[in-house]
Amino acid sequence: MADPSSYRPQPGQVPDSPGVYRFRDEHRRVIYVGKAKSLRQRLANYFQDVAGLHPRTATMVTTAASVEWTVVSTEVEALQLEYSWIKEYDPRFNVKYRDDKSYPSLAVTLGEEYPRVQVMRGPKKKGVRYFGPYAHAWAIRETVDLMLRVFPVRTCSAGVFKRSAQIGRPCLLGYIGKCSAPCVGRVTPEEHRELAEEFCDFMAGRTGAYLSRLEKRMHEAAEEMEYEKAARLRDDIGALRRAMEKNAVVLADATDADLIAVAEDELEAAVQIFHVRGGRVRGQRGWVTDKVEAVDTAGLVEHALQQLYGEESGESVPKEVLVPALPEDAPALSDWLAARRGSQVSLRIPQRGDKKALMETVHRNAQQSLVLHKTRRASDLTTRSRALEEIAEALGLDGAPLRIECFDISHLQGDDVVASMVVFEDGLARKSEYRRFQIKSFAGQDDVRSMHEVVSRRFRRYLQEKLKTGEWSPEDGEEALAEDDGRPKRFAYPPQLVVVDGGRPQVAAAQRALTELGIDDVAVCGLAKRLEEVWLPEEDDPVVLPRTSEGLYLLQRVRDEAHRFAIQYQRNKRGKRLRTGPLDEVPGLGETRRQALIKHFGSVKKLRQATIDQICEVPGIGRKTAETVAAALAAATPAGPAVNTATGEIIEDESPAPAGTSSERGAET
Repeated sequence: MADPSSYRPQPGQVPDSPGVYRFRDEHRRVIYVGKAKSLRQRLANYFQDVAGLHPRTATMVTTAASVEWTVVSTEVEALQLEYSWIKEYDPRFNVKYRDDKSYPSLAVTLGEEYPRVQVMRGPKKKGVRYFGPYAHAWAIRETVDLMLRVFPVRTCSAGVFKRSAQIGRPCLLGYIGKCSAPCVGRVTPEEHRELAEEFCDFMAGRTGAYLSRLEKRMHEAAEEMEYEKAARLRDDIGALRRAMEKNAVVLADATDADLIAVAEDELEAAVQIFHVRGGRVRGQRGWVTDKVEAVDTAGLVEHALQQLYGEESGESVPKEVLVPALPEDAPALSDWLAARRGSQVSLRIPQRGDKKALMETVHRNAQQSLVLHKTRRASDLTTRSRALEEIAEALGLDGAPLRIECFDISHLQGDDVVASMVVFEDGLARKSEYRRFQIKSFAGQDDVRSMHEVVSRRFRRYLQEKLKTGEWSPEDGEEALAEDDGRPKRFAYPPQLVVVDGGRPQVAAAQRALTELGIDDVAVCGLAKRLEEVWLPEEDDPVVLPRTSEGLYLLQRVRDEAHRFAIQYQRNKRGKRLRTGPLDEVPGLGETRRQALIKHFGSVKKLRQATIDQICEVPGIGRKTAETVAAALAAATPAGPAVNTATGEIIEDESPAPAGTSSERGAET
């Protein structure tokens, strides 16, 4: 591991101008490429105290052994050079999007004498017009099959075309009217090329004018009593409309735009792109990448733009690119895109209307893509086994932790403090074993103390179950644990590993709780979210798992699930508290009778003023219950009157009191 100060440039050596820089390791391999408006200011950021850098940046600068730079004239030139070098060197610390599959596109080989329509995958070729990409090849073939009725363009391979020309007989498509059969001279090369260009125009979204011409020709044929021709044109129009219906209109103004959305977590990011042409979604693609460098959403968008348009030109670059966040050098990116298109390109964030709504749809697709990626990764048995083995090796366990329990604390500024416990068995979530806790021993915010209480309560219940079965008994002089309250067994199975959401203080609290209970066969670790470091009890330094480690991924997934479950419970609890009224505190008064009281009197204020006899008039309310209600309302202190600040007038409270909420699902302990 290199010391960044050993290769730091001397003051004054780095120019204060735009440029591109490269970090190299001890073997002279390029490990990172970046660009900057000011090379001097940007490079100075890398040579601060390593402890103050982002963990991924710190890893990069300590892996590097040298840095070099190239000065350019403008930010656009820096952007172009950065893209070229990333493509050439494939640096390990640069974010690189890779398709999780090869998306097919509809291609028209306009560079050939007789253009051909076909499905293509892989790198784009010169002289070929592309449409898409599409999610499925069969969707392209269905569309082409409909359109060949109107645009009978060649679809056969070079071998089939050559053989048909030799024998003087077209293939089957030529006989059924879905190919103009240029191989046998039914049309000239010029006529066939015109068909191919009309096909491209229609696919590019210029559909209205062509359909109008067909409808006009159909009406003319009908007026001239050429009914067979009119019927054929009618069927052609129907085929084109069915082809158009396969791509729903999403933007009414026939917009040509690409919409890019990003979903991310600490380690990975998913990008989804919708290609909209003529107001219709013509294609969709997506990528998932590891976040190997310290990058935010705007940075991920910048990398996606480079990946998406680095090899494109002309109309392949749309007039408008909609993104969730603008990169720092958005004007330079706009100029770069404009240079590739040959005309102005708008790069912006949609603020309202149909475009914002469509962007939300794209973002949901990105989120689903990230979830699907994680699910596939977690569902693989080999991957899960490797993750458990890596955790066991990193933490020094005797065997793979087949049962992992993770604890997290959640609160809102010290109120409604709760905790969650999630369980993973064999690397998969066991949701029936999830548990929720309310912090009971103290009030206020203290995550460390809360963690100690929760872990103590969980394992005290475990010891109670062992005591019942005779698997454990208190030693001489040790006080036996209190019996439980008869609830079903929930904590009968011990984990091999306890994970807490936090760093050294939370880990120490959890270990102290286990030690106090005499439990020494359960391992403890903590995962600190900011740095993704694994902390062990009584260790001064954390365990740093490799970024590509399946073990780290599993620990992160367990921690995130505990965090989600805790937040959900905390929000539900807070919402229930805010909706609670004075009638909720009356013992024996259920939801139905509370609603009946409010409906009869109209408000809690009027109910508080009612006599016991008047309360007894409500159906279902007996005298004993009425006395209990009256006593509870008398004991409750009513809130002060509302005042109209404009007039100083006291506003009478005639609004009904909030009804109580039904009990929440799940076990509270």
